[in-house]
Amino acid sequence: MNALLLGAVALPAAGMLGPFAASFVPRSSSGFGGPQPALDAQGTPVTASAWLADHKPGDRSLVQGLKGDPTYLVVGEMGLESYGVNSVCTHLGCVVPWNAAENKFMCPCHGSQYDAQGKKTRGPAPLSLALVHVGTDEDGGVALSPWRETDFRDGQEPWWA
Repeated sequence: MNALLLGAVALPAAGMLGPFAASFVPRSSSGFGGPQPALDAQGTPVTASAWLADHKPGDRSLVQGLKGDPTYLVVGEMGLESYGVNSVCTHLGCVVPWNAAENKFMCPCHGSQYDAQGKKTRGPAPLSLALVHVGTDEDGGVALSPWRETDFRDGQEPWWA
């Protein structure tokens, strides 16, 4: 009778505890971590040629990036830069606008400032803005992927990885 009771309780308990325990295991990089298309305000995939036709060197404009975060595509002299800047402030999560007149990102919530590459120059934000890789896919679309390498702005490991 004890074995029957133990089996009747253990089976449902294992069924509930299995998914609960699995939620503590980080996802592998093969699923969500691959390249994703950059989307414009209407949810349409962005193509590099159309983006460069509408945006001049030095421009930083928002697209929908990884996990739906607003991300700046940076246009350099030779085309799109190989990095993008996540626009979510590291202080309170406000979207940080690009101020072209001052050549920096300036958070409207509490005054945090970031240079043209998203490196923190003034607090209260504790960290620089996150980076993403920017590339193109086989159809010429802009593709974004997670940045896991050393942060080129300060030589540190990325805090967002």
